[in-house]
Amino acid sequence: MRINQVEQLVGITKKNIRFYEQQGLLAPARDRENGYREYSMADIDTLNKVKLLRKLSIPIDEIRKLQSDIITLADCMRRHKILIEREEKNLALIKIVCDEIESSGAAFNDLGTDAYLDEIDKLEKGGAQFTDVKNNDMRKRSAGSVFAAAVMLALMSALAALFIWAAAVDPIPLWLLIIFVAIPAAVVVGVIAALIERLKEIKKGEIDEASKY
Repeated sequence: MRINQVEQLVGITKKNIRFYEQQGLLAPARDRENGYREYSMADIDTLNKVKLLRKLSIPIDEIRKLQSDIITLADCMRRHKILIEREEKNLALIKIVCDEIESSGAAFNDLGTDAYLDEIDKLEKGGAQFTDVKNNDMRKRSAGSVFAAAVMLALMSALAALFIWAAAVDPIPLWLLIIFVAIPAAVVVGVIAALIERLKEIKKGEIDEASKY
């Protein structure tokens, strides 16, 4: 069946279905004649499983490990429950501080922060986490994108430098040197443009469209 039918059957948008394919969670067959994706009932079953696990906030990496039999479903659930319990404890501590601030009756302009920040610091030293986990994830994604771009930029810059050095040792026509240098330069510009767009997507929270499911 085609992706439009899958979208209706599973209740996941085409964008999210393709996202799961990009993440390696789904690998539909291809029609030999036209190259279109042909989804089977097994693919539908896989998507429903992924949809269920994503609704439970199971990370993509964990689902990938489940599919590869690296971890069992029971182990996955146990680990996830531990994270949920830890988050519940963190939220309970955050609520306590919020209650204290509310009970103080202070307005924003009169809010004294030192005592509360000291309290939070002590709680964090005791293992509590007040930092936004989603922001941490965003920083990790940003760092990964920047690292990949930096590697590509370094390779292209080295290639351009190699062409220039080779031309200095064994002179070649200027127009040919320009072409040789222009190719990696064009790649550098493309990588930078792609990185900028990637960081914009991450900042907007649009990188993981499938997080809705």
